[in-house]
Amino acid sequence: MTGPVQSKSPTTAAFFAQAAVSFAISSVTVIVGIVFLPVDEWVRAFLALGMLYTISSAFTLAKCVRDRQEEAYVASRVDRARVDKLIAEHDPFKIDAG
Repeated sequence: MTGPVQSKSPTTAAFFAQAAVSFAISSVTVIVGIVFLPVDEWVRAFLALGMLYTISSAFTLAKCVRDRQEEAYVASRVDRARVDKLIAEHDPFKIDAG
């Protein structure tokens, strides 16, 4: 059984920049929409808190997914190292004396 497929190359600077810009644009757009919404202040505050909670939850979920993938990758590497060690130590021509 193999673990998750891991990318051999790190995230490119262009992809990171695209993700950061996309996050900034979407956040600013929602903030502007909340500010100019024709409703009472408490409704704006409620929407702003909801947006902050959603953003923080998204970051937490992304971190949990990343941590789980890294944990599975490390476990699969440890298992593979154990199998490699057993194969290296195995001598098919060794005769047991018992």
